[in-house]
Amino acid sequence: MCGMGRTGTVFACDQEKISPDILTIAKGLAGGYQPLGAMLCSASIYSVFASGSGVFQHGHTYIGHATVCAAGLAVQQVIEEEGLLENVNAMGEKLHQRLVERFNDHPYVGDIRGRGLFRAIELVSNRATKAPIDPSAKIHAAIKRNAMDLGLVCYPNGGTINGVEGDHVLLAPPYLINAQQIDEIVSKLGDAVDRSLKNHSLEC
Repeated sequence: MCGMGRTGTVFACDQEKISPDILTIAKGLAGGYQPLGAMLCSASIYSVFASGSGVFQHGHTYIGHATVCAAGLAVQQVIEEEGLLENVNAMGEKLHQRLVERFNDHPYVGDIRGRGLFRAIELVSNRATKAPIDPSAKIHAAIKRNAMDLGLVCYPNGGTINGVEGDHVLLAPPYLINAQQIDEIVSKLGDAVDRSLKNHSLEC
């Protein structure tokens, strides 16, 4: 979810100055038009195969699917030709700013985090201690329902601390999003969060 430009660089690890020996890529590789995954490896790993048998023995039923590969290539060309990573970075900063404006003083938001167009807010019962909301409230599920009612698709989830406790909402809008749409996302998310907390007697 965090690769192929989502965080503002092609690979999220680029921002950490890390060059992994093996890197798996998928999802954004073909922009959702076709299911596509791939594995990249360093020259040192590649050379072991190349100077040995020359064969990497593996396989799946749909390996090397020509139509899927064409879709992946077309998506990567559009991202480059239309400067979409520049938009990811610009709109990612806009999204962060708007989230801070809307939620920085919110009594039940403990953190606002992310990079590029991969952002999240964390819901807590106490901003000072970051204590999680009682999981029986299922706040993440309520936020999802209310957001959908308002016309917003987002990724609320629970159990992110220890498998039981911890609520957050992830946002991952399209690379070509504009500033007006960013404002709409944050406005609807704010309404969905407040409506969900109010319905569970957590007044905002």
